[in-house]
Amino acid sequence: MAYEGSLIAALTLAALGAIAPGAPAWAADKVRIANLTDVAFGTVAGGADRLSSQNVCVFSDSFTQGYSVTANGSGGAFELASGGARLPYEVLWADAVNMSGGTLLIAGGTTGGFRSSASHQFCNSGPSASASLTIALRASVLNSADAGSYSATLQITIAPE
Repeated sequence: MAYEGSLIAALTLAALGAIAPGAPAWAADKVRIANLTDVAFGTVAGGADRLSSQNVCVFSDSFTQGYSVTANGSGGAFELASGGARLPYEVLWADAVNMSGGTLLIAGGTTGGFRSSASHQFCNSGPSASASLTIALRASVLNSADAGSYSATLQITIAPE
């Protein structure tokens, strides 16, 4: 199907539970994610990749300041929905600020090896952010998308390493 009409995409971000399921009780005091904001792509036309990047605060009080990231999309997949139509998106994570790319996350999978530069759990002392989250709508997907108003929820979970 060729792209016709307007396509409006919005993604609600949530940091539900700052620790991974099954993590020890002490872990809740060891990691935190803050400053996530919803993503609104607005009206999107095909033709080029659309990226939305934001700086977030990830704090890890583990010995190494290390953490892992688990991302879950609505229904398990990274897909925006409009009725029965689906629009896949990519989630990329970097443990540095002002990045528009990073490690490609897999829906439901956990990716580790990240390090936090945050010295305070809300990044209100020291750096104001410590990581970047990028949502990518690829041109190949946009060029074949049906017109509609697409939305989804993405949950990010951080665990200490």
